Amino acid sequence: MNDDNGGERPSVPGSQWYDAEAGPLVRPYAMTGGRTKPGPCNVRFDLIALVVVDDEPPGPAEEALLGPEHRSLLTLCRAETQSVAELAADADLPVGVVRVLLGDLLESGFVRVSRPVPPAQLPDERILREVIDGLRAL
Repeated sequence: MNDDNGGERPSVPGSQWYDAEAGPLVRPYAMTGGRTKPGPCNVRFDLIALVVVDDEPPGPAEEALLGPEHRSLLTLCRAETQSVAELAADADLPVGVVRVLLGDLLESGFVRVSRPVPPAQLPDERILREVIDGLRAL
């Protein structure tokens, strides 16, 4: 498929940033400004951490200053609460890139992240079985 200038068009439908032979035209390091860690605090985002839009995010003027990938993640978070892994899949971005971009959004006050419950704080399976057995006995 050719564009108006006689050159090859990207072969992935609807994707102006992908070339079948070269791959993504915008490399991940360009999306993150060469950063590999999220924010100056090096916040760690677990794959199952849930991301939601903050109750009082900065206004549209501040959001307009964000890059397209940041805005894409915000749109996905507004639709529903999603995990870091789901955001990476839905945005079609590498998880490392999503973590860096989420770090930016977290520091700017656009999103909140709820950490997963550590396994040590989860109830013991034996206790859960006893509860289920007790409920069945009612």
